[in-house]
Amino acid sequence: MLSVFATKNEPGAEKAVLLHAVLAKDLERFLSARSERETRWLRATGFAAKEGELQLVPDEAGRLSAAVLGLGPGRDPHALAAFAERLPLGVYALGDVDPSFGGARAAYAWAIGTYTFDRYRARRKSARKETSRLLIPDGVDGESVSRAAEGVFLARDLINTPANDMGPAELQEAARSLAEAFGARIRTIVGEELLKANYPMIHAVGRASTREPRLIDVVWGAEKHPKVTLVGKGVCFDTGGLDVKNSSGMLTMKKDMGGAACVLGLARMIMDAKLAVRLRVMIPAVENSISGSAYRPGDVLQSRKGLSVEIGNTDAEGRVVLADALAEADTENPQLLFCLATLTGAARAATGMELPPFFTDDERLAADLMRHGTAEHDPLWRLPLWRSYEPTVDSPVADVNNAPDYGLAGAITAALFINRFITTTQSWAHFDIPAWIDRPKPGRRKGAEANVIRALYALIAERHGR
Repeated sequence: MLSVFATKNEPGAEKAVLLHAVLAKDLERFLSARSERETRWLRATGFAAKEGELQLVPDEAGRLSAAVLGLGPGRDPHALAAFAERLPLGVYALGDVDPSFGGARAAYAWAIGTYTFDRYRARRKSARKETSRLLIPDGVDGESVSRAAEGVFLARDLINTPANDMGPAELQEAARSLAEAFGARIRTIVGEELLKANYPMIHAVGRASTREPRLIDVVWGAEKHPKVTLVGKGVCFDTGGLDVKNSSGMLTMKKDMGGAACVLGLARMIMDAKLAVRLRVMIPAVENSISGSAYRPGDVLQSRKGLSVEIGNTDAEGRVVLADALAEADTENPQLLFCLATLTGAARAATGMELPPFFTDDERLAADLMRHGTAEHDPLWRLPLWRSYEPTVDSPVADVNNAPDYGLAGAITAALFINRFITTTQSWAHFDIPAWIDRPKPGRRKGAEANVIRALYALIAERHGR
């Protein structure tokens, strides 16, 4: 269990400061349930339960006795993360908290509120020995909450690490460390070996960089268990290639391996829970660079699937490297196949940075994904695989084009391209994630985010739990 949690039998637990959280519409009810002294204090300070409003309440000796957080209209399911971010060092316990924000949701919010990425700061906050702790609420499985938070933290750490310290080799080592921790098998195919092993498009995209491209392939679990395969885009930095991005477009491209980071975070959760699955994680890890050996617009590449791919734009490299990995994953016909990728700006234009779209032909899977996304407060939204757009993915000189000459529905046409390489697996979904937070909220500082992995874990655990 994470060290940010405490249990009631630990020293100091009896002196835990109470945390209250109240919706604006319930303020009068809340105040009527407080002691006269607390009510006077809150009224005197003008506390109105506005969203994010935090008021500290002293006892008669001037010591902190309670903290009250305003939830406003209750729009933010992780609002209680503000407690972990803003309160002084101490031990805390949930008090009068609106039920829809309490229990496991409150514990998870506390956990993500403690997240920091301070690897490059001269004085690292994480180096301090003491940290605030929350008493695990009654009936809450602290191990389960910690598992979810640790998966999210792993993904965030990988994405937040700048590309000079997170290239294909470093991503491989992160996967190796995770595999070794849980007794998984890992195989990597690096550089020219990709051509010998028939992963030509991964090689083509990554060959211009001095950091060799590779396929990372992790397998865990018993062969007799249902196969669950996760494929994550591992473009550790994307210049756009010869179709080079502008400077603002490159500024956050360290996050272009966000799909890979998220599947590793999800894999950690699955292995830690010992779910009854045979898990496979595949990451095509490359740097899309510019040099004399860079692949070019107009090139025609051969793929592992046997389809030829015309390169309409070298900045649409993610779907190209994913295609080879997905073609291999599809040969096993897994019960579930999930592809996570920071794939298109069109997805961001369609649903923004907070609501990643997904695509699937499986109606039951789509319904389950929406249900678990809602239950876990891990947002996602289905967009259609609109088959009328299939001809836009065709090429006049090859089987398909990676960036068709069609200026609309870019997230859909990218998903249709990916679908061309999945012909056996029935239950699959592609997630076009941002892996990034541009509007900070409690527990979600500006920077990396592990989109959809808690929803996916809940679905996999429901279908293939122990």
